[in-house]
Parts: sequence; C-alpha cells; structure tokens
Amino acid sequence: MEYSLILHSLHVVPSSHVRNKLFVFCIMLSLWVYMIYCCVGYCSTSPNLLYGSLSRHENDAEVDHLKSSLGASRDLLNNENEVDSRGDDWDEMRGEAKSLDDNAMSSFLNETESKKLPQAIIIGVKKGGTRALLEFLRLHPDVRAVGAEPHFFDRNYEKGLEWYRELMPKSSEGQLTMEKTPSYYVTREVPARIYSMSKDTRLIVVVRDPVTRAISDYTQTRSKKPDIPSFESLTFKNMSAGLIDTTWSAVQIGIYAKHLERWLQFFSMEQLLFVSGERLITDPAGEVARVQDFLGLKRIVTEKYFHFNPAKGFPCLKRPEGNSKPHCLGKTKGRTHPNIDPEVVQRLRDFYKPFNSKFYKMTGHDFGWD
Repeated sequence: MEYSLILHSLHVVPSSHVRNKLFVFCIMLSLWVYMIYCCVGYCSTSPNLLYGSLSRHENDAEVDHLKSSLGASRDLLNNENEVDSRGDDWDEMRGEAKSLDDNAMSSFLNETESKKLPQAIIIGVKKGGTRALLEFLRLHPDVRAVGAEPHFFDRNYEKGLEWYRELMPKSSEGQLTMEKTPSYYVTREVPARIYSMSKDTRLIVVVRDPVTRAISDYTQTRSKKPDIPSFESLTFKNMSAGLIDTTWSAVQIGIYAKHLERWLQFFSMEQLLFVSGERLITDPAGEVARVQDFLGLKRIVTEKYFHFNPAKGFPCLKRPEGNSKPHCLGKTKGRTHPNIDPEVVQRLRDFYKPFNSKFYKMTGHDFGWD
C-alpha cells in the first residue's frame, strides 16, 4: 500500500510538469510559425507590388497608344499613317536602356508620374525618317513619347489641350515628353498654335533630299492606290512647258525654306534642330547624338544600339549586350521606287536648287542635295 502511494505520487507530479512544458512549447512554436508566415507573406507580395506597378505603367502606355485611332508608321522612311510596329524587342531594349538611369525604378515605385504636354515635337517632314528618329529616341530612359501621331495642331485642335494631354504617356520629374506629327511642318496654322501652348517648345525637323522624298511619297501613295497617274504627269502642270505643279503635296513639302519662314515668325533658330534623313541611315548614332544634345539629354543612345543591315540598306536596333538578333523597324521598309524619267528628275532638281540654297543659308548647314 505504501509502495502504491509512492508510485502514484511519482506519476502525478511528472505528468503535470510535462504538460506545462508542452503548453509553453506549443505557444512558442505557434509564435515562431506565425512570424515565419508573416515574413514569407511579405516577401512574396513585395515583387507582386513591383510587378503590378510596372504592369500599370506599361498598360498606361498601351492605353495611350490606343486612344488615338490615327496610324503610325512601321517603316523607317515611309512613315505616314501606318500602324506603329514597336514590338516586344523594342520594349525590351528600352527597358535595358532605362536601367542606366539610377532613378528609373523609383518612378515606378511611387505615384509621382503624370501626363504632361510635350516639351519637344518632331514636326516634319513626311517621308524624311521621323518614325525612325522617334523610335531611336524612345530607347532613352529620359524620353517618354506617344507612339501614334496625334495630329492635334493640324486636325484636332478644336478638341483642346486637355484632350491632347491625355494622349501623352505618363512621365516622372526629369523625363521629357514628346510626340511626332510630320504634317505640322507644312501646315500654316501650326506654328502659332504650338507657340500658344508653349513658346519654349523645342522643335525637330527631319529633312531629306526633296526629289528623293517626293518619289518616296508617291511610292507610298501608289502602294495604296495602284491606279493613280504616273509620277511624271503629277509633277508638271504642263509637261511640254516643263512647269512644275507646286500645288501637288509631294512637290510642295520639299520647298523647305518656304515653310521655315513661317516657323521663324514664332520661334528662333535656336529652338529648331534639322536632322539629316540621309545621315540618320548612314550614321544614326551621330545624328541621334546631336538630337540628345539639343534636347539636353545624356548621350545614352550610342553606336552600340545600332546595327547596319547591308541587305536592307538601313540601320536596325540591337541590344547593347548579348548576341541577340538585331530588330529592324517595320516590314514595309525599303519599298522599291518606280523608274522615273531621268529628265523629270533633273527638272525637279533644277526646280529645288534655289530653294535648297536658301534653306542651307537659313539653317547654316549644307545638306548636299545638289
């Protein structure tokens, strides 16, 4: 009996002690599990927040692009009213260029981005290479540009500046907002309208040999309307008299000096930069460097981004690092020009010669078209 009580006593005391330890252990284990769960949950949501912010940013750009039903070119030099062909490769290269900016990621992580009116506009000219220049500049981390041509100052001005602002992509402090609409340069009302928006707007004009530009213009039109009259018949008011029809837009656009006079009524030459469409093909890095300087940007888009395609005859873009295939701007690039009567070509050159000379003097640059 005494032995039994002793055993009972020994059994009760250890059991109570063990239960207390188990209880404390379970509480501590629960706390540790909860803390680990919280940490894991936080770590897993952080990248999603970043991704969500990046996705919203990219979606904004897509929405901005879709807001305008106006076409944008897929062609390096043939670039009027065609679909914008900026693909995933272009976006990836722009993303790599943005990584060079220490503050690029911070703009995604806060809500400081907003839509702004453009501080710089590519105003011309049609068939000069404006689409190529815009896409080259979009590789720069400090440039935010709308892909489609807004045509605000020539076709949609009555819709107001707020409508125009909504077309622009969001940008952060220090980034430059810009757009391109080649018809601005030759539209009479546009200089005053842009000046009314901002007298400090920087203007870029991509120009090209006016004879080659006119033939390229005609070639694009003929690709859409095969039944149009010949280039020769459209060029002259009277073929036998050799009188050039300056009312034909393909001819009229190339009288660069005449259009420039209107712009100089509102803007100084220091606010205009004339880019050579020919050099944009033969030396894209050199021309883009001039543009970056003009816009007050760091020279980030350099020769390492370009690869000349000898088969196509124009530059393509490549990633600065790696061995990925270069990406060319649009499948419609390089339309074959029709054979034009050499006499007609020479008459056009003679017609443009005095206008070219005047344009050289006004801009202080000989483009070498004669």
